Amino acid sequence: MGNALIIRTSFIILLAYTGYFLTPFKDAAGRTVQLAGAAAGLALGLIIVLFELRAKQISLKRLIGGAAGSILGILGAFLMAGVLGTALTKDNPALPFMQVGLLLWMTYIGLVLGASKGEMLNLSALGGLFRGDKGGRQAFKILDTSVIIDGRIADVAETGFMDGTLVVPQFVLRELQLVADSSDSLKRNRGRRGLDVLQRLQKMAHLTIELLEEDFPHLREVDMKLIELAKLHEGRIVTNDFNLNKMAQLHGVRVLNINELANALKPVVLPGESMRVFILKEGKEYNQGVAYLDDGTMVVVDNGKKVISKTVDVTVTSVLQTPAGKMIFARYEERQHGGPDRAPRDAASGGAGGGG
Repeated sequence: MGNALIIRTSFIILLAYTGYFLTPFKDAAGRTVQLAGAAAGLALGLIIVLFELRAKQISLKRLIGGAAGSILGILGAFLMAGVLGTALTKDNPALPFMQVGLLLWMTYIGLVLGASKGEMLNLSALGGLFRGDKGGRQAFKILDTSVIIDGRIADVAETGFMDGTLVVPQFVLRELQLVADSSDSLKRNRGRRGLDVLQRLQKMAHLTIELLEEDFPHLREVDMKLIELAKLHEGRIVTNDFNLNKMAQLHGVRVLNINELANALKPVVLPGESMRVFILKEGKEYNQGVAYLDDGTMVVVDNGKKVISKTVDVTVTSVLQTPAGKMIFARYEERQHGGPDRAPRDAASGGAGGGG
């Protein structure tokens, strides 16, 4: 990042320096205006650097399409300029203007149309020449609406465990905007939170956020559009939607599920280990209590009904992994806490001592 900044700054200064000494501008007396040349060189350098920063965010397919469209536009402009030169006299003052305007117009049209249609190119048909682009596409992670609103994707990215290119399709952005503009206050707050999460992601230097214009008008459901987009670009869908996860797997699309990541990062406990928990409420079965760990994991405590609203030590008996998450089963032993089980033992030992 630092080296790129130095190179860009040096390039801008070099253009300004060149414009200062090679200025094409002259005043009314015919003298060169060096400061005007330096300003023109500085402005040109800034425009080139801004174009370079913008071009880095464009896919290779769009760049190839834009370049091909520009070349075709220039060729078409030269042919039409030749026709104009034949039809009009060379001393016609409007001829140069018409030829230059035609060249700029055709080049612009070719660039815009070529870039918009560039995603339709099939680079795999060109053999291994663009294999690097295919590998980059496989690294694309396509975000769905639910994972953006959830917000944990930004926390994961801030830790550095997620990098590369995150793709936000326009149809997902539209759905997020509809949620943010909802008349329901709860939905509106969720939508605005999603927009804030996208802004956080855009500010992370190690991430590239790319907006894709592609849509699938023949598909009505956003989930199916995401699946088709992932298949088209050989990317992966980042979601926490259980149904989308299953649908994507049926279509052979790889999924990064934030909920599965959260479950995988929960603390590992083994049967026989002890833990300290706060018994929050009564369980469904007889004499059970229910507690929760800091990460939300439910702990079902046998014999815990009598210590509701207390913090106690329990012994883990088993761990159950379910589609909804992890459940821990434990047992509360009264003897560990000086409960009723201790009294008979103490009385028996005292009686034995007295008899001796």
